[in-house]
Amino acid sequence: MAIYWQFLFFFMKQFWIMIAMIGIFLAVGFTYKYTLSPYAHGGQATAANVGNTSGMGNMAGMNMSVPTVSEIGADPANIPPPITRKENTTVKYALEAISVNSELAPGVFYEYWTFNKQVPGPFLRVKEGDTVEVSLYHNPAGHSHAPVAMNDMEMNLSGPLSLPTAYADEGHAATPVDPHMQSAAPTMGHEKHSIDLHAVLGPGGGAMMMQVAHGETKIFSFKAMRPGIYIYHCASPHIPTHIANGMYGMILVEPKEGLQKVDREYYIMQGEFYTTGKHGEQGMQGFSLDKLDAEHPEYVVFNGRVGSLTGTRALKAKTGETVRLFFGVGTFLSSNFHVIGGILDKVYPEGDIVSPPHRNVQTTLVPAGGAAMMEMKMEVPGKFLLVDHALPRAIDKGALGELVVEGAARPDIIHEVK
Repeated sequence: MAIYWQFLFFFMKQFWIMIAMIGIFLAVGFTYKYTLSPYAHGGQATAANVGNTSGMGNMAGMNMSVPTVSEIGADPANIPPPITRKENTTVKYALEAISVNSELAPGVFYEYWTFNKQVPGPFLRVKEGDTVEVSLYHNPAGHSHAPVAMNDMEMNLSGPLSLPTAYADEGHAATPVDPHMQSAAPTMGHEKHSIDLHAVLGPGGGAMMMQVAHGETKIFSFKAMRPGIYIYHCASPHIPTHIANGMYGMILVEPKEGLQKVDREYYIMQGEFYTTGKHGEQGMQGFSLDKLDAEHPEYVVFNGRVGSLTGTRALKAKTGETVRLFFGVGTFLSSNFHVIGGILDKVYPEGDIVSPPHRNVQTTLVPAGGAAMMEMKMEVPGKFLLVDHALPRAIDKGALGELVVEGAARPDIIHEVK
């Protein structure tokens, strides 16, 4: 009988230990779901509040005060139309500095610093001789104050117009010296954002007037005096960090006589991302200053993420059409731009769109902080790959896009010989 009671006591003791362990696991699970998980603040995961959640894996490190967008990549076709007016006017653009979480590669997530929730920022288009007025709102938290941009003729701003809540950390104290001379890496927070447009004639490209603190809006005006295709980017300390996290875009200053008519125009920018994890490592990835200083990116991409210009987002054209590409490098490694299976009929290098173009170019070099305009007539149908011909960047790191051309076969140009 004594053995029986000892056995029963031992069994009951083990039973209550198991019940306690189950309770602990349930408590931890509910705590994660409702306070720690990436879905906690929306009740459930939806496209609206989480974006693409496939393969999210370990999301430790995600700042939940930062909104998540389902598509970070700028639409390459979202370009203001060619300017047909003959007279000059005042063109106004409103931009917003805002941080967002989004997918950098399948299952790989990153906190981007952006202009208007996209990488690259909106494509700006003006005419030689126009007065350009640029406002920049630094959204620390809450609702956007800058949903649209227009000039006196109600020109729509390219890029997303829905600007949700933003994020800014405590940042670091501002410094009174020229932000272009800031080299010390510790000043790299969100204390201020700004814009430096390479189309501006003036110190800092406007950045000296546009150091915008949390909740501020600043506006400056410049006259577009030199036609060309130019880069713009954030120029607040630490400048390389702001650019590497996605704060760059392009502005086109059309010549007075305009550009030659083409059938389609596309906007492409190459950039690198320096993640703490290795290429392909799943989950939320942080920014690595050490990799940036070593110029060792884990990703080299077109328009903000791996695959941004492929599949349903590929560039489109038809045989017989002429396609114009505005291509720039927002970050720090020069691009060796090439269209596999195509020849660039005209290349306007270094952003020079008024000099006679280079002809029949296979690969063109676009420097860091530089841009080029290219045109090509599509003679045959098929899928043409856009790459950085430093091919490990394209094949292994992501600098690859697609141009899909529809039309009848041209056996007089190319055919298989059995």
